Amino acid sequence: MPNSEKPQLPCRRTALAMLGVTLAGMARAQTGNTWAAVEARGRGQTVYFNAWAGSEQINAYLQWAAGEVLRRYGVRLEHVKISETAEVVKRVRAEKAAGKTDGSVDLVWINGENFLTMKREALLFGPFAEALPNFQYVDTVGKPTTRMDFSEPVDGLEAPWGMAQLTFFADRKRVPSAPRSMPALLEFARANPGRVTYPRPPDFHGSTFIKQVLVELGNDRTAWYRAHTAPAFANAMAPVWAFLDRLHPHLWRAGKQFPPNAAAVRQMMADGELLLALTFNPNEAANEIAAKRLPESVYSYQFANGSIGNTHFVAIPVNARAREGAQLVANFLLSPLAQARKADIAHWGDPTVLALDKLPAAERARFGSNSLPGQVEVTTQTIPEPHGSWVDPIEKEWLRRYG
Repeated sequence: MPNSEKPQLPCRRTALAMLGVTLAGMARAQTGNTWAAVEARGRGQTVYFNAWAGSEQINAYLQWAAGEVLRRYGVRLEHVKISETAEVVKRVRAEKAAGKTDGSVDLVWINGENFLTMKREALLFGPFAEALPNFQYVDTVGKPTTRMDFSEPVDGLEAPWGMAQLTFFADRKRVPSAPRSMPALLEFARANPGRVTYPRPPDFHGSTFIKQVLVELGNDRTAWYRAHTAPAFANAMAPVWAFLDRLHPHLWRAGKQFPPNAAAVRQMMADGELLLALTFNPNEAANEIAAKRLPESVYSYQFANGSIGNTHFVAIPVNARAREGAQLVANFLLSPLAQARKADIAHWGDPTVLALDKLPAAERARFGSNSLPGQVEVTTQTIPEPHGSWVDPIEKEWLRRYG
Protein backbone atom coordinates (compact mmCIF):
# COMPACT_ATOMS: atom_id res chain seq x y z
CA MET A 1 0.00 0.00 0.00
CA PRO A 2 1.13 3.57 -0.55
CA ASN A 3 2.73 5.62 2.15
CA SER A 4 1.33 9.01 1.21
CA GLU A 5 -1.89 10.69 0.24
CA LYS A 6 -2.81 13.88 -1.53
CA PRO A 7 -2.76 16.66 1.05
CA GLN A 8 -6.00 17.95 2.44
CA LEU A 9 -6.47 21.46 3.71
CA PRO A 10 -3.65 22.52 6.04
CA CYS A 11 -6.08 23.37 8.82
CA ARG A 12 -7.57 19.87 8.62
CA ARG A 13 -4.11 18.27 8.80
CA THR A 14 -3.16 20.48 11.74
CA ALA A 15 -6.36 19.62 13.57
CA LEU A 16 -5.81 15.96 12.85
CA ALA A 17 -2.28 16.09 14.24
CA MET A 18 -3.52 17.81 17.42
CA LEU A 19 -6.26 15.20 17.75
CA GLY A 20 -3.64 12.47 17.41
CA VAL A 21 -1.57 13.91 20.24
CA THR A 22 -4.65 14.13 22.46
CA LEU A 23 -5.86 10.60 21.72
CA ALA A 24 -2.39 9.15 22.06
CA GLY A 25 -2.12 10.68 25.50
CA MET A 26 -5.51 9.26 26.44
CA ALA A 27 -4.40 5.86 25.17
CA ARG A 28 -1.25 5.86 27.29
CA ALA A 29 -3.29 6.80 30.33
CA GLN A 30 -5.91 4.12 29.72
CA THR A 31 -3.74 1.06 28.94
CA GLY A 32 -1.99 -0.56 31.94
CA ASN A 33 -4.39 -1.18 34.81
CA THR A 34 -7.47 -0.26 32.79
CA TRP A 35 -6.60 -2.76 30.06
CA ALA A 36 -6.06 -5.47 32.67
CA ALA A 37 -9.59 -4.74 33.88
CA VAL A 38 -10.91 -5.00 30.32
CA GLU A 39 -9.26 -8.41 29.98
CA ALA A 40 -10.73 -9.59 33.28
CA ARG A 41 -14.28 -8.42 32.51
CA GLY A 42 -14.15 -9.62 28.92
CA ARG A 43 -13.27 -13.20 29.75
CA GLY A 44 -16.27 -15.46 29.19
CA GLN A 45 -18.20 -12.91 27.10
CA THR A 46 -19.74 -13.73 23.71
CA VAL A 47 -19.09 -11.10 21.03
CA TYR A 48 -21.56 -10.91 18.14
CA PHE A 49 -19.49 -9.51 15.27
CA ASN A 50 -21.68 -8.26 12.42
CA ALA A 51 -19.48 -8.47 9.32
CA TRP A 52 -19.93 -8.83 5.58
CA ALA A 53 -20.01 -12.49 4.57
CA GLY A 54 -19.59 -12.32 0.80
CA SER A 55 -16.16 -14.00 0.71
CA GLU A 56 -15.21 -17.54 1.68
CA GLN A 57 -11.70 -16.34 2.52
CA ILE A 58 -12.98 -13.63 4.87
CA ASN A 59 -15.38 -16.05 6.56
CA ALA A 60 -12.54 -18.55 7.05
CA TYR A 61 -10.28 -15.81 8.43
CA LEU A 62 -12.91 -14.86 11.00
CA GLN A 63 -13.29 -18.51 12.01
CA TRP A 64 -9.53 -18.60 12.63
CA ALA A 65 -9.72 -15.34 14.63
CA ALA A 66 -12.57 -16.79 16.70
CA GLY A 67 -10.38 -19.73 17.71
CA GLU A 68 -7.54 -17.41 18.65
CA VAL A 69 -9.55 -15.04 20.86
CA LEU A 70 -11.22 -17.99 22.58
CA ARG A 71 -7.84 -19.54 23.35
CA ARG A 72 -6.19 -16.28 24.39
CA TYR A 73 -8.97 -14.39 26.16
CA GLY A 74 -11.81 -16.84 26.75
CA VAL A 75 -14.00 -14.76 24.42
CA ARG A 76 -16.48 -16.47 22.12
CA LEU A 77 -16.62 -14.68 18.75
CA GLU A 78 -19.77 -15.27 16.71
CA HIS A 79 -19.71 -14.05 13.10
CA VAL A 80 -23.14 -12.63 12.30
CA LYS A 81 -23.07 -12.76 8.51
CA ILE A 82 -24.53 -9.69 6.83
CA SER A 83 -24.76 -8.33 3.29
CA GLU A 84 -25.47 -4.65 4.06
CA THR A 85 -23.94 -2.73 6.97
CA ALA A 86 -26.73 -0.14 6.68
CA GLU A 87 -29.13 -2.78 8.03
CA VAL A 88 -26.98 -3.10 11.15
CA VAL A 89 -27.09 0.68 11.61
CA LYS A 90 -30.90 0.58 11.43
CA ARG A 91 -31.04 -2.21 14.01
CA VAL A 92 -28.78 -0.38 16.48
CA ARG A 93 -30.80 2.80 15.97
CA ALA A 94 -34.07 0.97 16.68
CA GLU A 95 -32.66 -0.74 19.77
CA LYS A 96 -31.37 2.54 21.16
CA ALA A 97 -34.72 4.25 20.49
CA ALA A 98 -36.45 1.42 22.37
CA GLY A 99 -34.11 1.90 25.34
CA LYS A 100 -32.51 -1.51 24.88
CA THR A 101 -29.18 -1.54 26.72
CA ASP A 102 -28.26 -5.15 25.87
CA GLY A 103 -28.10 -4.75 22.12
CA SER A 104 -27.74 -7.53 19.58
CA VAL A 105 -24.54 -6.10 18.04
CA ASP A 106 -21.23 -6.07 19.94
CA LEU A 107 -18.86 -5.32 17.08
CA VAL A 108 -19.46 -4.20 13.49
CA TRP A 109 -17.26 -3.98 10.40
CA ILE A 110 -17.85 -0.44 9.20
CA ASN A 111 -16.61 2.69 7.45
CA GLY A 112 -17.72 5.59 5.32
CA GLU A 113 -21.28 6.83 5.38
CA ASN A 114 -22.37 4.17 7.90
CA PHE A 115 -19.75 5.37 10.37
CA LEU A 116 -20.80 8.97 9.77
CA THR A 117 -24.42 8.08 10.51
CA MET A 118 -23.58 6.21 13.71
CA LYS A 119 -21.25 8.95 14.90
CA ARG A 120 -23.78 11.73 14.27
CA GLU A 121 -26.57 9.81 15.99
CA ALA A 122 -24.41 8.88 19.02
CA LEU A 123 -24.76 5.17 18.28
CA LEU A 124 -21.13 4.31 19.05
CA PHE A 125 -19.28 3.39 22.23
CA GLY A 126 -16.01 5.13 22.90
CA PRO A 127 -13.53 6.58 22.32
CA PHE A 128 -11.75 3.25 22.75
CA ALA A 129 -9.58 2.63 19.68
CA GLU A 130 -6.36 4.38 20.63
CA ALA A 131 -6.41 2.81 24.10
CA LEU A 132 -6.01 -0.63 22.51
CA PRO A 133 -2.47 -1.85 23.25
CA ASN A 134 -1.84 -2.81 19.61
CA PHE A 135 -2.82 0.64 18.32
CA GLN A 136 0.80 1.68 18.99
CA TYR A 137 1.74 -0.15 15.77
CA VAL A 138 -0.81 1.57 13.50
CA ASP A 139 0.65 3.67 10.68
CA THR A 140 -1.15 6.93 11.43
CA VAL A 141 1.44 9.00 9.52
CA GLY A 142 1.84 7.11 6.26
CA LYS A 143 -1.81 6.05 6.30
CA PRO A 144 -3.69 9.04 7.72
CA THR A 145 -7.05 7.48 6.77
CA THR A 146 -6.55 5.34 9.88
CA ARG A 147 -7.72 8.46 11.75
CA MET A 148 -9.92 10.00 9.07
CA ASP A 149 -12.84 7.98 7.67
CA PHE A 150 -14.30 9.44 4.46
CA SER A 151 -12.94 12.84 5.59
CA GLU A 152 -14.67 12.50 8.97
CA PRO A 153 -12.41 12.40 12.08
CA VAL A 154 -12.55 8.96 13.67
CA ASP A 155 -12.14 10.38 17.20
CA GLY A 156 -11.28 6.93 18.57
CA LEU A 157 -14.78 5.59 17.86
CA GLU A 158 -13.60 2.81 15.52
CA ALA A 159 -10.41 0.76 15.29
CA PRO A 160 -8.63 0.46 11.93
CA TRP A 161 -8.62 -3.03 10.47
CA GLY A 162 -7.47 -2.94 6.83
CA MET A 163 -6.64 -0.78 3.83
CA ALA A 164 -8.32 -0.46 0.44
CA GLN A 165 -7.51 1.36 -2.79
CA LEU A 166 -9.24 1.40 -6.15
CA THR A 167 -7.27 -0.93 -8.41
CA PHE A 168 -7.83 -2.17 -11.95
CA PHE A 169 -6.66 -5.38 -13.58
CA ALA A 170 -6.41 -6.77 -17.09
CA ASP A 171 -4.93 -9.68 -19.02
CA ARG A 172 -1.62 -8.67 -20.59
CA LYS A 173 -2.32 -10.95 -23.56
CA ARG A 174 -5.35 -8.83 -24.48
CA VAL A 175 -4.39 -5.46 -22.95
CA PRO A 176 -0.63 -4.93 -23.08
CA SER A 177 -1.00 -1.26 -22.10
CA ALA A 178 -3.88 -0.25 -19.85
CA PRO A 179 -5.47 3.24 -19.45
CA ARG A 180 -4.16 4.95 -16.31
CA SER A 181 -6.50 7.93 -15.98
CA MET A 182 -10.17 8.65 -16.57
CA PRO A 183 -9.55 10.55 -19.85
CA ALA A 184 -7.39 7.64 -21.02
CA LEU A 185 -10.15 5.22 -20.03
CA LEU A 186 -12.61 7.14 -22.20
CA GLU A 187 -10.27 6.82 -25.19
CA PHE A 188 -9.76 3.12 -24.44
CA ALA A 189 -13.54 2.57 -24.30
CA ARG A 190 -13.98 4.39 -27.61
CA ALA A 191 -11.37 2.12 -29.18
CA ASN A 192 -12.93 -1.01 -27.64
CA PRO A 193 -16.72 -0.47 -27.64
CA GLY A 194 -18.69 -2.72 -25.34
CA ARG A 195 -15.58 -4.12 -23.61
CA VAL A 196 -15.51 -1.83 -20.56
CA THR A 197 -18.01 -1.16 -17.76
CA TYR A 198 -18.35 -0.62 -14.02
CA PRO A 199 -20.83 -1.88 -11.39
CA ARG A 200 -24.19 -0.22 -10.93
CA PRO A 201 -24.37 2.09 -7.90
CA PRO A 202 -25.17 1.84 -5.04
CA ASP A 203 -22.74 -1.08 -5.22
CA PHE A 204 -19.72 0.48 -3.52
CA HIS A 205 -17.34 -0.37 -6.35
CA GLY A 206 -19.61 1.50 -8.75
CA SER A 207 -19.90 4.45 -6.38
CA THR A 208 -16.12 4.45 -5.97
CA PHE A 209 -15.66 4.54 -9.73
CA ILE A 210 -17.79 7.70 -9.84
CA LYS A 211 -15.81 9.22 -6.97
CA GLN A 212 -12.63 8.50 -8.93
CA VAL A 213 -14.08 10.56 -11.78
CA LEU A 214 -14.85 13.29 -9.25
CA VAL A 215 -11.34 13.46 -7.77
CA GLU A 216 -9.80 13.55 -11.26
CA LEU A 217 -12.18 15.88 -13.04
CA GLY A 218 -14.49 17.56 -10.50
CA ASN A 219 -14.67 21.25 -9.65
CA ASP A 220 -13.56 22.75 -6.30
CA ARG A 221 -11.57 20.02 -4.59
CA THR A 222 -12.02 21.53 -1.13
CA ALA A 223 -15.82 21.27 -1.37
CA TRP A 224 -16.07 17.49 -1.44
CA TYR A 225 -13.94 17.15 1.70
CA ARG A 226 -16.59 19.09 3.62
CA ALA A 227 -20.14 18.13 4.52
CA HIS A 228 -22.49 18.00 1.53
CA THR A 229 -24.47 21.05 0.43
CA ALA A 230 -26.65 21.17 -2.68
CA PRO A 231 -24.86 24.12 -4.34
CA ALA A 232 -21.38 22.65 -3.75
CA PHE A 233 -22.56 19.28 -5.01
CA ALA A 234 -24.03 20.70 -8.22
CA ASN A 235 -20.86 22.65 -8.97
CA ALA A 236 -18.38 19.89 -8.14
CA MET A 237 -20.27 17.12 -9.94
CA ALA A 238 -21.08 18.94 -13.20
CA PRO A 239 -17.89 17.71 -14.96
CA VAL A 240 -18.52 14.20 -13.62
CA TRP A 241 -21.92 13.87 -15.27
CA ALA A 242 -20.55 15.41 -18.46
CA PHE A 243 -17.76 12.81 -18.52
CA LEU A 244 -20.13 9.90 -17.86
CA ASP A 245 -22.43 11.16 -20.62
CA ARG A 246 -19.49 10.82 -23.00
CA LEU A 247 -18.30 7.49 -21.61
CA HIS A 248 -21.53 5.50 -21.29
CA PRO A 249 -22.34 5.06 -25.02
CA HIS A 250 -19.06 3.14 -25.41
CA LEU A 251 -19.55 0.83 -22.43
CA TRP A 252 -20.93 -2.71 -22.26
CA ARG A 253 -24.49 -2.70 -23.60
CA ALA A 254 -24.00 0.95 -24.54
CA GLY A 255 -24.27 1.99 -20.90
CA LYS A 256 -27.95 1.02 -20.75
CA GLN A 257 -27.25 -1.76 -18.26
CA PHE A 258 -24.57 -2.25 -15.64
CA PRO A 259 -23.35 -5.38 -13.81
CA PRO A 260 -24.57 -5.69 -10.20
CA ASN A 261 -21.15 -5.85 -8.56
CA ALA A 262 -17.40 -6.13 -9.04
CA ALA A 263 -17.50 -9.93 -8.86
CA ALA A 264 -19.67 -9.97 -11.98
CA VAL A 265 -17.27 -7.58 -13.75
CA ARG A 266 -14.34 -9.80 -12.77
CA GLN A 267 -16.05 -12.90 -14.15
CA MET A 268 -16.92 -11.09 -17.38
CA MET A 269 -13.26 -10.14 -17.75
CA ALA A 270 -12.16 -13.72 -17.02
CA ASP A 271 -14.57 -14.93 -19.71
CA GLY A 272 -13.16 -12.45 -22.23
CA GLU A 273 -16.34 -10.39 -22.47
CA LEU A 274 -14.67 -7.39 -20.85
CA LEU A 275 -11.08 -6.17 -21.06
CA LEU A 276 -10.83 -4.51 -17.62
CA ALA A 277 -12.02 -5.27 -14.10
CA LEU A 278 -11.83 -3.28 -10.88
CA THR A 279 -11.49 -3.99 -7.19
CA PHE A 280 -10.94 -2.22 -3.88
CA ASN A 281 -8.43 -4.86 -2.74
CA PRO A 282 -5.04 -4.39 -4.46
CA ASN A 283 -4.35 -8.10 -3.94
CA GLU A 284 -7.58 -9.45 -5.42
CA ALA A 285 -6.12 -10.43 -8.79
CA ALA A 286 -3.25 -12.20 -7.03
CA ASN A 287 -5.82 -14.06 -4.92
CA GLU A 288 -7.73 -15.10 -8.03
CA ILE A 289 -4.55 -16.22 -9.81
CA ALA A 290 -3.51 -18.27 -6.78
CA ALA A 291 -6.96 -19.89 -6.79
CA LYS A 292 -6.60 -20.68 -10.53
CA ARG A 293 -9.60 -18.51 -11.40
CA LEU A 294 -7.49 -16.04 -13.41
CA PRO A 295 -4.44 -16.72 -15.58
CA GLU A 296 -0.96 -15.59 -14.53
CA SER A 297 -0.96 -13.13 -17.44
CA VAL A 298 -3.36 -10.88 -15.45
CA TYR A 299 -1.73 -7.80 -13.94
CA SER A 300 -3.00 -5.14 -11.52
CA TYR A 301 -2.45 -1.41 -11.76
CA GLN A 302 -3.59 1.90 -10.28
CA PHE A 303 -4.10 5.20 -12.00
CA ALA A 304 -0.89 7.16 -12.50
CA ASN A 305 -1.89 10.17 -10.40
CA GLY A 306 -3.44 8.12 -7.62
CA SER A 307 -6.76 6.47 -6.87
CA ILE A 308 -9.46 6.59 -4.21
CA GLY A 309 -8.55 4.71 -1.05
CA ASN A 310 -9.65 4.35 2.54
CA THR A 311 -9.33 2.37 5.73
CA HIS A 312 -11.99 -0.01 6.97
CA PHE A 313 -12.65 -0.33 10.68
CA VAL A 314 -14.44 -2.16 13.46
CA ALA A 315 -16.67 -0.29 15.91
CA ILE A 316 -18.64 -1.04 19.06
CA PRO A 317 -22.28 0.12 19.31
CA VAL A 318 -23.22 2.24 22.28
CA ASN A 319 -25.56 -0.45 23.64
CA ALA A 320 -23.26 -3.45 23.11
CA ARG A 321 -23.62 -6.17 25.74
CA ALA A 322 -20.00 -7.35 25.49
CA ARG A 323 -18.04 -4.11 25.33
CA GLU A 324 -14.96 -5.55 26.99
CA GLY A 325 -14.97 -8.67 24.85
CA ALA A 326 -15.40 -6.51 21.76
CA GLN A 327 -12.34 -4.46 22.72
CA LEU A 328 -10.34 -7.64 23.16
CA VAL A 329 -11.36 -8.79 19.69
CA ALA A 330 -10.57 -5.38 18.15
CA ASN A 331 -7.16 -5.42 19.81
CA PHE A 332 -6.42 -8.93 18.54
CA LEU A 333 -7.43 -7.95 14.99
CA LEU A 334 -4.77 -5.21 15.22
CA SER A 335 -2.06 -7.60 16.40
CA PRO A 336 0.89 -8.28 14.07
CA LEU A 337 -0.13 -11.95 14.02
CA ALA A 338 -3.67 -11.24 12.85
CA GLN A 339 -2.66 -8.44 10.49
CA ALA A 340 0.05 -10.57 8.84
CA ARG A 341 -2.34 -13.46 8.31
CA LYS A 342 -4.93 -11.09 6.83
CA ALA A 343 -2.34 -9.57 4.48
CA ASP A 344 -1.29 -13.01 3.23
CA ILE A 345 -3.10 -13.78 -0.04
CA ALA A 346 -3.28 -17.42 1.01
CA HIS A 347 -5.75 -16.30 3.67
CA TRP A 348 -7.22 -12.96 2.53
CA GLY A 349 -4.74 -10.50 1.01
CA ASP A 350 -6.13 -7.41 2.75
CA PRO A 351 -3.35 -4.78 3.16
CA THR A 352 -2.27 -4.06 6.73
CA VAL A 353 -2.90 -0.86 8.69
CA LEU A 354 0.32 -1.32 10.63
CA ALA A 355 3.63 0.47 10.15
CA LEU A 356 6.07 -2.41 9.71
CA ASP A 357 9.00 -0.30 10.86
CA LYS A 358 7.29 0.06 14.26
CA LEU A 359 7.24 -3.70 14.81
CA PRO A 360 9.83 -5.79 16.64
CA ALA A 361 11.94 -7.77 14.16
CA ALA A 362 10.24 -11.08 14.94
CA GLU A 363 6.78 -9.59 14.32
CA ARG A 364 7.92 -7.79 11.16
CA ALA A 365 9.16 -11.11 9.80
CA ARG A 366 5.57 -12.39 9.75
CA PHE A 367 4.86 -10.15 6.75
CA GLY A 368 6.04 -11.66 3.48
CA SER A 369 7.80 -9.43 0.95
CA ASN A 370 7.77 -11.64 -2.14
CA SER A 371 6.04 -10.23 -5.21
CA LEU A 372 3.38 -12.57 -6.57
CA PRO A 373 1.70 -12.73 -9.99
CA GLY A 374 -1.18 -10.28 -10.17
CA GLN A 375 -0.06 -7.97 -7.38
CA VAL A 376 0.16 -4.24 -8.07
CA GLU A 377 3.55 -3.58 -9.61
CA VAL A 378 3.68 0.17 -8.84
CA THR A 379 1.57 1.41 -5.94
CA THR A 380 0.43 4.98 -6.53
CA GLN A 381 -0.80 7.73 -4.25
CA THR A 382 -3.96 7.15 -2.24
CA ILE A 383 -6.55 9.90 -2.72
CA PRO A 384 -8.74 10.33 0.39
CA GLU A 385 -12.44 9.65 0.06
CA PRO A 386 -14.84 12.60 -0.24
CA HIS A 387 -16.82 13.31 2.91
CA GLY A 388 -19.24 10.52 3.78
CA SER A 389 -22.24 12.83 3.36
CA TRP A 390 -21.56 12.93 -0.40
CA VAL A 391 -22.10 9.22 -0.99
CA ASP A 392 -25.90 9.09 -0.84
CA PRO A 393 -26.41 12.19 -3.06
CA ILE A 394 -23.95 10.80 -5.62
CA GLU A 395 -25.76 7.47 -5.77
CA LYS A 396 -29.21 9.01 -5.95
CA GLU A 397 -28.25 11.41 -8.72
CA TRP A 398 -26.57 8.63 -10.70
CA LEU A 399 -29.73 6.53 -10.44
CA ARG A 400 -31.87 9.50 -11.51
CA ARG A 401 -29.72 10.08 -14.56
CA TYR A 402 -28.76 6.59 -15.63
CA GLY A 403 -30.73 4.05 -13.58
